Amino acid sequence: MSDKPAILLDVEDGIAIMRLNRPEVRNAIDDAMRSEMMAIIDRVSRDDAIRALVVTGEGKGFCAGGDVKGMRARMEAPPGSVAINGWRRQQRTHHAISMLHNLPKVTIAAVNGAATGLGCDLALCCDFVMASDSAMLTMSYIQRGLIPDGGGMYFLPRRVGLARAKELVFTGRRLTGAEALAINMIERVVPHDTLLDEAKAWAKELSAGSLAALALAKTTMNQSFETSMEDVFSLGSQAQAICYSTQEHRDSVTAFLAKLDRPREPK
Repeated sequence: MSDKPAILLDVEDGIAIMRLNRPEVRNAIDDAMRSEMMAIIDRVSRDDAIRALVVTGEGKGFCAGGDVKGMRARMEAPPGSVAINGWRRQQRTHHAISMLHNLPKVTIAAVNGAATGLGCDLALCCDFVMASDSAMLTMSYIQRGLIPDGGGMYFLPRRVGLARAKELVFTGRRLTGAEALAINMIERVVPHDTLLDEAKAWAKELSAGSLAALALAKTTMNQSFETSMEDVFSLGSQAQAICYSTQEHRDSVTAFLAKLDRPREPK
């Protein structure tokens, strides 16, 4: 068993970079990686010095989905334990994906190579997806007789529409970054060699404002598709009341009012 961490975390100028670190298996997700991912997301959430999170993969792939060893263990397990073991693993997967999706900070998936199955789900659960011009994304579950189980059936229709999402899930076909961009599955495609630099720069731009306001706006908008207009207004009222009390709001308004009150130079 390797002692190396399954995930690496670096923080540069307020931007955290989470690197999936199993390049020998194209960063396929196993139980250890799930656990490390949840611990890192929790750390990022609690660190006020971190303003945004970029998720990427080491080596040639972003994430090849679930680890083959898990599939083999499932095939060899006693029939009576298959369902409950699978349910337990699903619960941990869903918890990790939900933690990333609900992180109250900007999240960007920097897709550096193949994002297949659960790897595609992992990218789509982020606020934004930036892909290199050599990236590939696919909902490949159907090829193993499975359904998307990492949130893809929730995130994909919200990005591309219901009919397009069904087509991608039913066929499992591969998409280049350019094709994914054309159907609004992702937000940007950049040259492979500049992917991480551009993702960090974008994360810095997106997280430059009030972190409290950003967290509250993100939390409300994440619920908006399943929430009535009246409930969104209600959530927004509560969030705005919190914003009124933050030091960031007070400092910015004080500076703005001081600028307005400053005597104007005669023309």
